[in-house]
Amino acid sequence: MRSLSIALLLLTAIQFAETGFSQDYQLQIPLGLKRMRIPRDNSLSHNKIELGKQLYFDGRLSRDNTVSCSSCHDPQKGWSNGARFATGIGGQVGGRSAPTIINAGYSYYQFWDGRALHVEGQALGPVQNPIEMDLTLEELVDKLNTIDGYRKQFREVFGSDVTSDGIAKAIGAFERTVLSGNAPVDQFKAGDTSALSEAAQRGRRVFFNKGHCSACHAGGNFSDGGFHNLGIGIHAEKPDLGRFNETKLGGDRGAFKTPTLREIARTAPYMHDGSLASLEDVVQFYDKGANPNPQLDEELFPLKLSDQEKADLVVFLKEGLSSKDYPNIKPPQLPQ
Repeated sequence: MRSLSIALLLLTAIQFAETGFSQDYQLQIPLGLKRMRIPRDNSLSHNKIELGKQLYFDGRLSRDNTVSCSSCHDPQKGWSNGARFATGIGGQVGGRSAPTIINAGYSYYQFWDGRALHVEGQALGPVQNPIEMDLTLEELVDKLNTIDGYRKQFREVFGSDVTSDGIAKAIGAFERTVLSGNAPVDQFKAGDTSALSEAAQRGRRVFFNKGHCSACHAGGNFSDGGFHNLGIGIHAEKPDLGRFNETKLGGDRGAFKTPTLREIARTAPYMHDGSLASLEDVVQFYDKGANPNPQLDEELFPLKLSDQEKADLVVFLKEGLSSKDYPNIKPPQLPQ
């Protein structure tokens, strides 16, 4: 499964520029993160990013004008929603938690089950979901074309009136700027031994060694971008089968995408179904070896951590991966 993901990433790499520089915008990459590949057909510019920000925070992208992207991916709540499940128009509740947008520009696969590719592929999914925003793309385009401010900006950025492709590209461009790095763990790695407390340093050792966390939460984004079965909800009467619904491969049954751990202290509750309320609960879950089932990921087994090791690991997750440069972006003025 991992080799397939790696192969797909290599095959698509040629479609990307190697840095975040394009047109009049230089993407500032914080310490700890690698350079971001930008699609050649969606180069970054100040005007495009500003347009995407407006669209992201605008409830008019939903049928009843009450639900925006930020409703479920709120900067004040770790770019998630602070609840177990995502909630859409009319208070309708979905069956999965809202994953954070932080560093989503580094992810090839989007959504918990990887059904969309890149942030552009993800952007229009919630709009068309009857539980979330409940608009067809045709309805959305017609609606936004009645707003002079949007029509003017689309002409400036894309050379046309509002289109669904332009909406996706603008939102994707904005989401690529939602970055978190330069956390204590990055400063510590760069040589500042005072960046982490003694407890966090002990927790860091647990994370990378006995805790086996870095087997999946790897790299600068603390995610391998792959899919793993933890057994969460797998014994339900009608379990959510995750990645299997997309691939129909038996090994993907009950597998879900590895989320980033950046700003993890802000994004409770945890797991694809929001079933674990705290990081202490998460550590305890992994310590017992997750939930056994035929497709349980081979990297999972009882860890047998001591109480002190568990506590130190939680300190590392909270302290080490929370950045003072958290992207707390404020909603913009919306066009009329």
